[in-house]
Amino acid sequence: MNRRFPKTPVLLALWLATAALLWTPAALAKAQPEMVLPETSHDFGQVFEGQPLSHTFVIQNKGKSALKIEDVDPDCACTVPRYDKTIPPGRQGEITLTIKPYSLMYHFRKKTVVRTNDPEQPEAVLMVTGSIQPLIEIQPGHVIRFRGDPREVKPAQVRFISHLSTPLEIREWRTSIPDRIEVQIKAEEPGRVYVLEVKNRSREGGRYAGFVELFTNSKERPRLLVRVIATFYPPAAVP
Repeated sequence: MNRRFPKTPVLLALWLATAALLWTPAALAKAQPEMVLPETSHDFGQVFEGQPLSHTFVIQNKGKSALKIEDVDPDCACTVPRYDKTIPPGRQGEITLTIKPYSLMYHFRKKTVVRTNDPEQPEAVLMVTGSIQPLIEIQPGHVIRFRGDPREVKPAQVRFISHLSTPLEIREWRTSIPDRIEVQIKAEEPGRVYVLEVKNRSREGGRYAGFVELFTNSKERPRLLVRVIATFYPPAAVP
């Protein structure tokens, strides 16, 4: 754009002085957006698996021009963002992060990067954390391992502890290795705690692997799976 400068030295000097005042870094900064996040992290605490997790972060614009959210980039596909793309000066918007059900296990820490047109703070990081409690705990774990002399190995037990809102029933079970193991299911606390006991039936050295599959009355956890892995040695080779 062409500008007409004052022709006389005095007027030119006055014009340059006025322009210098208007175009100082401080004056220019007033016309910029300014991102302010009152909260950048949220802890969901201990929650049960499958529970919907969603939190809304407030994002403020304390600048003098529109703040544009150019991108919201989670570090995990399990986190789905929803946000206001433009925030007028002096107003505030929202960024909502929702985590898909059944996509997390145990302790989690999920980071999301927010990119804006704020020249002083183009990026910010939002963090959500928490601890997932399974609806049905499997203790000590979902894998049974037999090792050593097959004639001396002891039976293994796995406990299923329900945190469901309704009583749990284990209605039936099956195993992929019925010729290698013997299976029993006991109700230690009917409706809440069940014990799976697995005994080795093999008397020879070698290896085998399979699983025990249990079927429940729960829509959330209709199927439970315990893997069985055995490594046996001839008696003479056992230390």
